[in-house]
Amino acid sequence: MSIHSILKEYWGHAAFRPLQEDIINSVLAGKDTLALMPTGGGKSICFQVPAMAREGLCLVISPLIALMKDQVDNLRKKGITAFAINSGMGRKEVINILKLATNSNCKFLYVSPERLETKLFLEYLPAIDINLIAVDEAHCISQWGYDFRPPYLRIAALREELPNIPILALTASATPIVQKDICEKLQFHNHKVFSRSFERPNLSYSVFNVDTKIGKVTEILQKVKGSSIVYCKSRKRTKEISDLLNMHGISADFYHAGLQQEVRVQKQAAWINNSIRTIVCTNAFGMGIDKPDVRVVVHADVPDCLENYYQEAGRAGRDEKKSYAVLLFDHKELDELHELPGIRFPSLENIRKVYEALMNYLQIPSGSGEGNYYNFDFTDFIKKFQLNVHMAIYAIKALEQEGWVSYNEQIFLPARVQFITNKEWLYQFERDNPLLEPLIKTLLRTYEGIFDIPVNIHEKSVAGLLRKEEAAIIQDLKRLHAHAIIEYIPRKDSPQIYVMLNRVRPATLRFDITSYEKRKQLFIERIRIMMGYIRIEKQCRSQYIAAYFGDDKTKPCGICDNCLQQKGHGLSAAEFENISQSIFNVINQQPVASEVLPQQLPDIKKEKLYKVLDFLQTENKIYIDKEGYVKPA
Repeated sequence: MSIHSILKEYWGHAAFRPLQEDIINSVLAGKDTLALMPTGGGKSICFQVPAMAREGLCLVISPLIALMKDQVDNLRKKGITAFAINSGMGRKEVINILKLATNSNCKFLYVSPERLETKLFLEYLPAIDINLIAVDEAHCISQWGYDFRPPYLRIAALREELPNIPILALTASATPIVQKDICEKLQFHNHKVFSRSFERPNLSYSVFNVDTKIGKVTEILQKVKGSSIVYCKSRKRTKEISDLLNMHGISADFYHAGLQQEVRVQKQAAWINNSIRTIVCTNAFGMGIDKPDVRVVVHADVPDCLENYYQEAGRAGRDEKKSYAVLLFDHKELDELHELPGIRFPSLENIRKVYEALMNYLQIPSGSGEGNYYNFDFTDFIKKFQLNVHMAIYAIKALEQEGWVSYNEQIFLPARVQFITNKEWLYQFERDNPLLEPLIKTLLRTYEGIFDIPVNIHEKSVAGLLRKEEAAIIQDLKRLHAHAIIEYIPRKDSPQIYVMLNRVRPATLRFDITSYEKRKQLFIERIRIMMGYIRIEKQCRSQYIAAYFGDDKTKPCGICDNCLQQKGHGLSAAEFENISQSIFNVINQQPVASEVLPQQLPDIKKEKLYKVLDFLQTENKIYIDKEGYVKPA
């Protein structure tokens, strides 16, 4: 099938979005390729379509378990065979998936970067017919970027095992220095780089210096109708703002990584389905969520880098309709930004202190711990060892970047069950324990292969089938485990520490201080750039963002606050006032469709009329509803 036929049959699209076809043709020509595409720009199509056009499967490397699961589920709904292997799976489960990938018609195998160099994965790798390697969130491979993840450095080792297989690296945000580093780390040769323009012609950026942020958030959401996201720095503020919005009649809910997995899923689904209008969240929310009709994204706190801001703000207006990205700040925050590098980059002495405290907290003996997950209560940890919150969290981050541990607040490892007794003894056990027989029968009927490999189960679903409380089912599973009928590994949705190397004495902790200092200097530069974005008064905000990412061809957007201010100055004060008054004379009588307004004001040039309309809308003097009618604010 041609790539256009594949796009039509499986994705239902008649044509590719800009750059998608060029990227796909580059991959099909066997070239290593770096693709920079904005959030919501259709990156997954760029590896999914060429993989479907060839024999074999595409190996997709992704750091996000939730994103892997979503993509695998979506592919399966299209009738495409796909599997995922993540860092939380047991050996038997991984072997089963690798066998299926080798011997079935599997087209996509999603793998977390931690899995790439395991003996098990490398043992099966030669037998897997791989036609393409796709590296998602490719900026994670660069320690000069804002989200460096050491396991990504292992990807380059695949070149030795798969020397003639092209690599497609994908990212939404990478500065020129990070782009260069991605290509070097992945050992690209004779490669191509494709970059979509960073301009978003339908997205209006604006910045407000405010005294009361919660009041401003409420005001914005009352004037800009439709689905919305409000980003905050702290978990506590997400609930505070959410509660206040509900008090003002704006249906809202809060979301952060500290909530239980099922609660997060429910809240996310309610927002996607428009059961609630506004999600108030930390930056734990949004990755991999494709909701095209978000009308406004408000940052109630200043992000620490433009990469994060661009990605998060870019979740507005993916349907290409007029949308808004609003950043709120106060002068105290700017002072705090100046002090942030010293907090984000603790001294080596403090890093060693936190490392020793962490190993003691997890009760890991010297020379052990490698490859194990441990439940981790950060609040309890800092309380027991009397550590500064910020120093502790960023020391752990530094240990992550040096490859000692991995800290994941959002990890979700589903419950797993495998029968470990023989069938004869199982029958005898059922006769002796009739109260447990219904559970045993339900497990055997519901989960295929449960006698051969550990299988993911959902305790709540089992409880529903048996019409019992979930807590009772969990107790019964534990009883079966205690009697050696099954091996039951309860689900984990609490924060986890994954220990990547055995415990050593703090004094011998290996640490690249030169690279650490360079990362600190680059962080200082990113803060300077973020401060510059807040303070610019005349330059187009969209142009400023694009230039940071190396795109110097972007034209002024015409709709950000600075552009509208410049447009406003293009008219004399009297002319601006007369046009404004004429608009209000019409819309105060009744709302008018924006395309009809020029007909009702024929003496005003369309260009000037729309300039004033844009300015009045940005200043919240008027608003345009979902049907396109202009109304007084």
